[in-house]
Amino acid sequence: MVVSPARRHSKDEVRHDWSKAEILALFALPFSDLLFQAQTVHRHHFDANEIQVSTLLSIKTGGCPEDCAYCPQSGRYDTGLERSGLMPVEEVVAAARAAKAKGATRFCMGAAWRAPRDRDVEQVARMVTAVKELGLETCMTLGMLTADQARRLAEAGLDYYNHNLDTSPEYYPRIISTRTYEDRLRTLEHVREAGIAVCCGGIVGMGEDRDDRAGLLQQLANLPRHPESVPINLLVQVEGTPLHGSDRLDPFEFVRTVAVARVLMPASRIRLSAGRTEMSDELQALCFLAGANSVFYGDRLLTTDNPEADADRRLFDRLGLRIAGEHH
Repeated sequence: MVVSPARRHSKDEVRHDWSKAEILALFALPFSDLLFQAQTVHRHHFDANEIQVSTLLSIKTGGCPEDCAYCPQSGRYDTGLERSGLMPVEEVVAAARAAKAKGATRFCMGAAWRAPRDRDVEQVARMVTAVKELGLETCMTLGMLTADQARRLAEAGLDYYNHNLDTSPEYYPRIISTRTYEDRLRTLEHVREAGIAVCCGGIVGMGEDRDDRAGLLQQLANLPRHPESVPINLLVQVEGTPLHGSDRLDPFEFVRTVAVARVLMPASRIRLSAGRTEMSDELQALCFLAGANSVFYGDRLLTTDNPEADADRRLFDRLGLRIAGEHH
């Protein structure tokens, strides 16, 4: 029997020195062997029947100057998206209250900016403080941050900051030209230095190959500290964006990506994010078996559809999954 590279390491051990060859060897394992390994690691670090749920709200929509090829919020593409300015704090708090009532434990707020201005940061800092007062964890995604802006958000009580790497460094220039990979890594450094937890993942199904999926996971797993949350997005193809019409990713390859992420980042929450409306219940169940233990919850993800909370609850019930933080 061939021992896979990962199996030589204790499931207790959290590594930051994964080689591309080791990661590709995991991807290449027979499907059931990979899932068994991911499930073993998962059970060692988490309750395998618990799922964390977050709700995501777009607090400022559209008009972004970036050219991310997947994004309907880019001002460069005609996707029919209605632009809106920054929401008033009271509206955000009302949405957070509704999310909490439906079982969300973390409330994520996203604004379509390349980088916020300092006065924008002041306004979102007020949102963070108000949402925290409801007893929810808070997360923001606002684009690139300076060190001072990250500190200001930390002072307001921000728990998580989301800033995805999107894809491998090699494939990245084919997706975005308006900011560099280093820009993204620098924002993650500012967030870490401010003491805020990191939510960082990527998007698959953008025409990349397995080597690029391995490259993305290598970047995440070899950060000085693993992101506490790793969202894995399946591309939602939006008409008007350059990636509309891309070849669809094989569902089993998506599950493999989740499983490899779990093996590489054993103590991180691996989150099924965009693309769940196009996933069958069976595919989602395989992802949970592969170590995904977090989802975005609620009927919208910034600008794309998401399964309704009630449909998610029915699926969790059928699978015997409990929502983290809920008393049963």
